[in-house]
Amino acid sequence: MQALVFLVDAVVSFFCTLFLLRFMMQAMRVSFAGQIGDFVVKLTNWAVKPLRRIIPGLGGFDWASLFAALAIQLLLSALLVGISGQVISADAGTVALMAGWFAIRTLLRLAVYILIGALILQAVLSWINPYSPLAAPAHQLTRPLLDPIRRIMPAISGIDLSPLVAILLLQAVLMFL
Repeated sequence: MQALVFLVDAVVSFFCTLFLLRFMMQAMRVSFAGQIGDFVVKLTNWAVKPLRRIIPGLGGFDWASLFAALAIQLLLSALLVGISGQVISADAGTVALMAGWFAIRTLLRLAVYILIGALILQAVLSWINPYSPLAAPAHQLTRPLLDPIRRIMPAISGIDLSPLVAILLLQAVLMFL
């Protein structure tokens, strides 16, 4: 049973990451023209396109992608509670509230991990291959996070420490979540 839970959790986490990445890429105006954008769009269209008929994008945000991530995370929470076989003594409203909070917290943590991964990718690519096809999307995804830090803390002797500061701040956010 643990192997089944592991596999389901891995698949759900993979698709949640893709849905969140699609939401974040659109929110931060990252181009979907490259390989990463094409990969994300092709693997998430099965859920996002039908949801867009019901949930329109407002304010420049792709709410259908965010809803898809939340929905499959809620389904995973319900599945895990059902598989555990534990009798829950609370009423249905409390259980739904707990599952909702767990799903939202998990999505927030996943979004922070996406940003940390993009920051690390951007830093490594700046040393190894700054003209990689992954460099532009990573830069566009992290720019809104790094620009305010760069205004406060400029580069020292040509070395930009803003990604390090951003990762430390994101780690602090993870501690609160």
